[in-house]
Amino acid sequence: MADITGVFAATHTPVMLNFPDAVPAADREAVYASFKDLGRRIAAARPQAIVIAADDHLHNFFLNNLPAFCIGAADRYETPIEPWLKAQRRWLQGNAALGAHLIGEAHDAGFDPALSMELILDHGMLTPLELAGVPGDLPVVPLLVNCVQPPLPTMKRCLQWGRFLRDAIGSFKGVERVCFLGTGGLSHDVGTPRMGMINEAFDNEFLRLLREGTDEAVVRYATDNVNLAGNGTEEIRTWLMARGVAGPDARFDGFFYKPLTTWYTGIALAEWHQG
Repeated sequence: MADITGVFAATHTPVMLNFPDAVPAADREAVYASFKDLGRRIAAARPQAIVIAADDHLHNFFLNNLPAFCIGAADRYETPIEPWLKAQRRWLQGNAALGAHLIGEAHDAGFDPALSMELILDHGMLTPLELAGVPGDLPVVPLLVNCVQPPLPTMKRCLQWGRFLRDAIGSFKGVERVCFLGTGGLSHDVGTPRMGMINEAFDNEFLRLLREGTDEAVVRYATDNVNLAGNGTEEIRTWLMARGVAGPDARFDGFFYKPLTTWYTGIALAEWHQG
């Protein structure tokens, strides 16, 4: 049976790779150092696989076929799908057995995810792994969440997904140690006149509720206020999934937050500690 040895969340944005000089050097180095810290924390958990939840950004799916959730079940994944992303094109190792297990457990539990054996991963998954220095041979299981085109899965449903994943990962017999990483958010707006505006008040309250609030409080706040923080902020669904995976007794440690308008994003990283 698999133990969940680490649960993490991190912002992703391609500008951290593509435009490193768009922010002051001190801010850039602080962000990069926080991602290296994330990499050390993941390494300390000694995972044999990592389940990563992120938005697909309409790369693998579009309006003709846009599932709320999709689980990858392939032996390897090409990345990045964006030719413009300043990252080496490569193949990441997958764990098809774990992906297939999660799909089967989901259907048994009353969830209906799509599945894919041909995903090409975009910056949403690659950027945090790249900046954290996570080895490319650590098997990944991608879990894509629709955070772009309504109707979106509700915040409540994403928390429920996390709770389900906690049990489903724990029942897998193929590896002994698994980490979970939710990537996306925090406040940002893409392709609108508000691009570059960051709602620090939203970010700080969301992070406070993850640290101090009940499940009901953080879901209600996210549901009622996400529209105030930019269209890209819908990606906080992956943070709620991480909270569900971590479980009710985990302690939230938001170990970095900084709003960077010229990187267009409220950048945050976090870990949930067990016990």
